[in-house]
Amino acid sequence: MQTRNPFMDDLARMMTGAAGLAGAAGEEARTLMRSQADRLVADMDLARREEVEILRELTRGLLERIDGLERRISALEGGGSGDPSEA
Repeated sequence: MQTRNPFMDDLARMMTGAAGLAGAAGEEARTLMRSQADRLVADMDLARREEVEILRELTRGLLERIDGLERRISALEGGGSGDPSEA
């Protein structure tokens, strides 16, 4: 009596092969989509997150410096109205 069915063995091999092909096709599709998305971002000339964060920090520092300079100007003017024609 035979305990192994050759048809079932062939079917199992085909299914294993199909699963491997499907996995490879899925990975290739992901790679292609990522490549197309990167190209789209490059074509649109969009800023990356790191660039935006750097600009945010620079802007924050500049705004703090401007606030400090405005306080110094007010102090030097003696707390006046700020109108240069009054000087």
